Parts: sequence; C-alpha cells; structure tokens
Amino acid sequence: MNRLDDIAINGQRFLVRVDFNVPMDSNHQVTDDTRIRAALPTINKIINNGGRVILMSHRGRPKGKQDDLSMRHLLPHLERLLNQSVLFIGKCIGEEVEKLSYDLKEGQIMLIENLRFHDEEKKGDLTFAQALSKLGDIYVNDAFGTAHRAHASTAVIASFFGKDKCFGYLMSNEIDNISKVTEKAVKPFTAIVGGAKVSSKITIIYRLLDLVDNLIVGGGMAYTFIKADGGQVGSSLVEDEALDLAKTIREEANKRGVLIHLPVDSINADQFANDANTEYTPIHAISPTFMGLDIGPKSIELFSDVILSSSTVLWNGPMGVFEMQSFSNGTSAIATSLAKASEKGAFTLVGGGDSVAAINTFRLADKVSYVSTGGGAMLEYLEGKVLPGIAAINEGV
Repeated sequence: MNRLDDIAINGQRFLVRVDFNVPMDSNHQVTDDTRIRAALPTINKIINNGGRVILMSHRGRPKGKQDDLSMRHLLPHLERLLNQSVLFIGKCIGEEVEKLSYDLKEGQIMLIENLRFHDEEKKGDLTFAQALSKLGDIYVNDAFGTAHRAHASTAVIASFFGKDKCFGYLMSNEIDNISKVTEKAVKPFTAIVGGAKVSSKITIIYRLLDLVDNLIVGGGMAYTFIKADGGQVGSSLVEDEALDLAKTIREEANKRGVLIHLPVDSINADQFANDANTEYTPIHAISPTFMGLDIGPKSIELFSDVILSSSTVLWNGPMGVFEMQSFSNGTSAIATSLAKASEKGAFTLVGGGDSVAAINTFRLADKVSYVSTGGGAMLEYLEGKVLPGIAAINEGV
C-alpha cells in the first residue's frame, strides 16, 4: 500500500483530496470540525517537510454554484487549526488555479472551490479529473468518507499520477483499523448493530455472521426481530416486510454458531417526543398504543456483559432514540461499556454516522480504540466491497 511516509518530500505540489464536508450554522460557523481535524496530520506532515499543499473537497449537494456551500466559509476555521494563512481561490480548474499552485512557496497551502460546483465531479468525468490533476505533482487521497464514490477527485484522477500517488494518514488509519475487525479480529468478536431498519443493514449483517461470535441487535430493528418471534411490540417501528428476513438471519446465525442477543426489556412512549408518557415493559409485551424507543436496564446489563467479555467489538448503530434525553440511556450505557472494554485491552471500533454522533455526544470518542470517519464507506469496506478511492491508489503502484 502506497502511504505518505513512502514519499520523499522535497518541494513538490501535493494535491490532497480531503473530506471537508462539515456542518455549518446560519452564520457559516463550523459546528463539528472532526473531519477537518482528522486531515491535519497529513497536511502538517507535508508542509513541515517543505511540500506545497493544494486542498480539494466537496461540501453538501449543491445545485450549481451556491454561496452558502462555498469552501471559502471554511477558511477562518481552517487557518485557526493550522495556525497559518491559507490561500483560497473560488475556482477548481483552469490556468489561473494552475499558476497559483506553481507559485506556492514551500510550506504554503491553497484551498480550491467546492468540487461539486461542477457536475463533472460526481459523474467521474475524465476531462475534469485531468484538469484537476494539473494542480499537483503528487496525489494524496485522505478522504475516506468518500472512498466508496467513483468521483473525479476520489478515483478517476489517480490514473494521471502513475506511481506518484498515496494514501494520507487518515486513509491509512481507516484501512488499518477496519482490517483489525475484517482480517485480524481477536476472538471473542462481538458486533453491535442498531438503527432503524433490518433491510438497510442486511448485507453487513450477513458479512458479520461470517466473522463474529456474538451479534447484538438494538435500536428500531430489534422490534422487527421480536415481532418475528411472535412478540407484541405495540406501535413500535417494525418492517413487516422483513419479518421473514429476521427469521432467516436467526437461522443463518445458528448454522454458523453465532449468538444473537436481542433486548429483553424496553422503554416505551405513547408518542415520538422527549416529554411523552412512558412505560417500562418486557420487550415482547409492549402496550398497543406505545412504541419502543430505548432498551431497558436488563438489556443494558445483558449487552454490557457480552461486550466486556469480548476482545474485539464493532459498534454500528444506536440502541434507541439517543437524541432525546429520555431515551438516551441505552446508547449511553453501550458507549460506556465500549470504553470499559477498551480499558481492559479490547479493540473497539465505532463507525456509522449515528454511532459516531453518539460516542461524541457522550464524550467517549477518546476512550475507544478507533472512531471511523466514513459511515457509508466503512460499511461498504466491511461488506468486502472494493472501494474506488482505495483501488485507484493501489492500481499501478
């Protein structure tokens, strides 16, 4: 695998694909800079060794050029984090941008405009990719969150750099850490899968059944499994069309000797609101007008015991509606158990948008082994799919 440390840095222009698709408020203030911070080690390595950096990224899903999605709004925040000025140009390609890239002095940084202001980016257009490639001597992909997209800047562009391309530190770390669960997992291996729908996680669940010893199922999808077993789940979120699928998953798990752990109790509400009336019941006996919104204390104890007896733990998906404080206890407890397991020496990987949001909400991100920055990309990589952004760097190297 070609990595940044394999490249001798001596003044070249490094065209770095980062993932600066970060949320901002109405005043263009960054509200979560996790993805920007994750790219800093790569940027600092290059500039501290005399390289010149050209940063490119997308933000949002613009329709044409939208000022609120311009990369220029990131500039003050980026400059603070880097503790140096960053040159910005409101274009991606063309002679003016190329000239500025050549004019950069060693250790300087330039940020170009939102790549998705050009439709050619998402289309993976070869001509657009070639135009971008003129901005650098070496191509660095450090945007794991977009590695599953065959876009111009994430995959197509690499073909114009021959062997002068590599993964940045973030990409390298993602690949190394996900490989610890897909290829080098120390047993017992437990996967925790939550979220709303079984159908949306079916591919990853089947992949995990070939890897894990325990599969903990929580969140909305648990109620589909409970109903498939004949339980009364009231008005809880259920995929009726996935009831047979839930039964099949149980059967496949049994064949492989994988233990599936379902919640045994539930915190329920009469409406989807933080101040709703609540009840506590066994999960198979929810009142008809109530919906399950969190796992109960017995489930927490059961799941925590499994987690704490594991050597490898993967967490993807919350246990309940953790955004509402009344129904956050289950997800908070699981996050705490992961932190405790990490402290005992287990390898713990958290990935997927909601799980990452949860681990950050409960301020435990630094207490687990690794938090992945790529939701969809991580899931596809776990599923065993070839990610275009990774394949493009490995080809021809």
